[in-house]
Amino acid sequence: MTARIILDAMGSDNHPAPEVEAAIQAVAEFGDELILVGDEARLKPLLNGAAGVRLVHAPEVFEMSDKISPGALRKVQNSMGVAMDLLKAGEADAFVTAGNTGGAMAIALARLGRMRGVKRPALSALFPVKGGHCVVTDVGANTECKPEYLLQFAQMGAIYAQLALGKPNPRVGLLANGEEDTKGNDLVKETHPLLKASGLNFIGNVEGKELFGGEADVVVTDGFTGNILLKSSEAVAKLLIDTLRAELMSGARTKIGALLAKPAFNALRKLLDPAEIGAVPLLGLDGLVFVGHGRSDARALVSAIRTTRAAVEAGLMPALRSAMGSGGDSDD
Repeated sequence: MTARIILDAMGSDNHPAPEVEAAIQAVAEFGDELILVGDEARLKPLLNGAAGVRLVHAPEVFEMSDKISPGALRKVQNSMGVAMDLLKAGEADAFVTAGNTGGAMAIALARLGRMRGVKRPALSALFPVKGGHCVVTDVGANTECKPEYLLQFAQMGAIYAQLALGKPNPRVGLLANGEEDTKGNDLVKETHPLLKASGLNFIGNVEGKELFGGEADVVVTDGFTGNILLKSSEAVAKLLIDTLRAELMSGARTKIGALLAKPAFNALRKLLDPAEIGAVPLLGLDGLVFVGHGRSDARALVSAIRTTRAAVEAGLMPALRSAMGSGGDSDD
């Protein structure tokens, strides 16, 4: 299946070199044309006539330092906005950016809008857990939430888990500070009965140990809590890898052990490396948008394109539209 992907050439911290390299590699790996959106004057010399990459000019950049304000959003020719206009026009199936997450959310809401029936889009990450991965949603798009938002996050997260993880009836948990129904803040306590009555395979409240123990396929939380969870878990994973590497290289005997343990160490590093997945979707937009780390290099961006292609090929957008279409359009 052909997947038409747009890559924001001006997104990462070190743009546009990683994006150009990733575009060329992705065309070679997947065989499909890739649309690269950004400043032609900077991109053409780097592309050097590379085949399979279609260049679309966007003279402005929504910088990482830009605040989500009317002034910043008036950069109408920024690379994210131009790319999303192409997506809305049906010229591509999905868009990938390593740019400002808040900017991507605001521009997507302005250019694409919400999917019919969705109250708030949710940033949904795949966490490495025992036995595979778990969808955690929201991880940063909505710092203030209502119970009905979390219900929809769970519904969209369950669909993503079905398609991305191959879970026909994903187990859905609600992140809390205890497993009992009475635990949690007001948001958790008010969300619990909605999930219980939702028809989802709701397993109740879960703590961090259940999440990382692989006891849930989808874990739902507000974007403030989810973003802290995401960044903390990435930091802990880096600490473990760095500490293990330092210990294994600390002496002659441990270096011999490191050589013997290299396959296991590489497998652990691959499991914990965010660059292996590369990007996460903003579920609930009227278009498929994946967002990666600002520090993404070419390898991470190729992974992001691979992850996005898999979502296109699995039919994520049609599945979401079918499931969420009757949920109402209220902003409440």
